Amino acid sequence: MSDLPVSLSGESGRKMFEVNDVIVYGKSGICKVEEIGTISLSMADKKREYYTLRPIYQREAVIYVPVDNSKTIMRPVISKAEAKQLIEEIPKIQTVWIGNEREREVQYRSALSTCDCRELVKIIKTLYQRKKSRIRDGKKVTVVDERYFRMAEDQLYGELAYVLEIDKNQVADYIADSIMEKSES
Repeated sequence: MSDLPVSLSGESGRKMFEVNDVIVYGKSGICKVEEIGTISLSMADKKREYYTLRPIYQREAVIYVPVDNSKTIMRPVISKAEAKQLIEEIPKIQTVWIGNEREREVQYRSALSTCDCRELVKIIKTLYQRKKSRIRDGKKVTVVDERYFRMAEDQLYGELAYVLEIDKNQVADYIADSIMEKSES
């Protein structure tokens, strides 16, 4: 998955995506490219081409992104085969641990902004283990941990649900069942 394109367009400004492509757009997640062209919004550059994106899980939202954008990561969704491969690798993906609270939050934010599925798995696994440890020690789960856990799950599960053609709420069970099945074989 790290081989996937992460910029919106090439250096020449050529369009990387076409109408009806389904892509990952930063923290907005899975979006469908509905249109490409100039837009007539007051804040928009009338000479610049934009992607009109419709988030899959927020159908009422519309996002306009310049075709030559380089600030927010935009890439094709992973394939079904890549999703299954990722799920198979989850037990082997290492967690990350940083003792300093501020540095840990920076690490989480950075991982989320990459839109890299393996980085999202690292966050989820790390925060899950941290949550279990804190509960075992009689401590509450921190608000920061809970927030980043939910954001990482939302991003990862949204993409996996889309490519595996299942409901987003079924992804955790799908992963658990797949891992269990693999360990039994």
